[in-house]
Amino acid sequence: MRRTLGAGTVLLLALTAACTAAEPRSAPAPETSASSAPASPASPTSSGSAAATAAPSPSPRPSATPTPTPSPTKKPDPISMAALEQRTYDGRDLRVGRSLGDVGPYERFLVTYRGDGLTISGVMAVPDGKGPFPVLVLNHGYIDPRSYFPGQGMPREMDYLARQGYVVLHTDYRDHAGSDRDDDVDHQLRLPYTVDTINAVRAVKRSKLRYLDGDRVGWLGRSMGGEVTLRALAAQPGLVDAAVVYASTSSLAADNWEQFYRGDGDRAATNRKIDRTYGLPDDNPAFWRRASARSAFDRVTEPVLVHHGTEDDTCPPRWARATVDALEDEGVDVTLRMYEGEGHTFEGQWQRSIERTEAFFAEHLD
Repeated sequence: MRRTLGAGTVLLLALTAACTAAEPRSAPAPETSASSAPASPASPTSSGSAAATAAPSPSPRPSATPTPTPSPTKKPDPISMAALEQRTYDGRDLRVGRSLGDVGPYERFLVTYRGDGLTISGVMAVPDGKGPFPVLVLNHGYIDPRSYFPGQGMPREMDYLARQGYVVLHTDYRDHAGSDRDDDVDHQLRLPYTVDTINAVRAVKRSKLRYLDGDRVGWLGRSMGGEVTLRALAAQPGLVDAAVVYASTSSLAADNWEQFYRGDGDRAATNRKIDRTYGLPDDNPAFWRRASARSAFDRVTEPVLVHHGTEDDTCPPRWARATVDALEDEGVDVTLRMYEGEGHTFEGQWQRSIERTEAFFAEHLD
């Protein structure tokens, strides 16, 4: 006996056939399970009107886009300007100790401040009066730490500028006088001294001493302290308002190694360690460039005054000219004052130079 299909069954088969016909050949088959297997093909007796009302097949599931893995940030060489730029400066806790004497217009005190996990000592001259006074942080030149005493190196500058109404903070740097020890400074090309002077300024700005005007601060560096100052300006642009450098060492670290380290018997062990760790300038010029203040002069934003003698045989005059040229190339407001016949210590024209220095600070720390 022939079985007759019911109307509902015919309609169901027609819908199934329509869906199968509408699916594009190129589309991937949807995921299925045993409980959701597709229906059997429709009977040839299915009507065409049912196919016209069938729903379209579901769109294929889009493939997931893989999330890119971020590249790890490469840390800069710790002995480099980039490392100085990226580090955290925590100078704080400026403490005024015993008086070293009242000379009339000002009084000198032993001081300490904290930074980089160390206690750093110094001497601070404070003018008479209530203030607040603008502040100048002094960065001294090279003096053997074994014979150095607090505040040594720039007594003329401290005296003159304190008499003009500036608080003058002469930082001793680590490993000097009452500061904490650090026996690795020479091996680190003295970059830690830059950390110390930046932290000195930070300590001034965070101090609650009412006679300190933390909004008016300048740097003054001499000889090695000139290089310290130039590195600090590039590492922390905007921290001070202006800077002056006297008879500075080179803004290229390789120049300074050639002049002061090569052939120095007292530094033979340090030179061997430098050679093993970084390579000497001829072997690894890229490292020495990265450690140089000049490599980061594009970051300097403060006006700079440079004093140099034409007869300086410790720090050749060509170094000053090259530094000034490099600063000018980066658009820095820099002024060079050359002193005819003057040597490294400025014995003949020092008064003229310090008057120019004070006028420069008066203009830019106003």
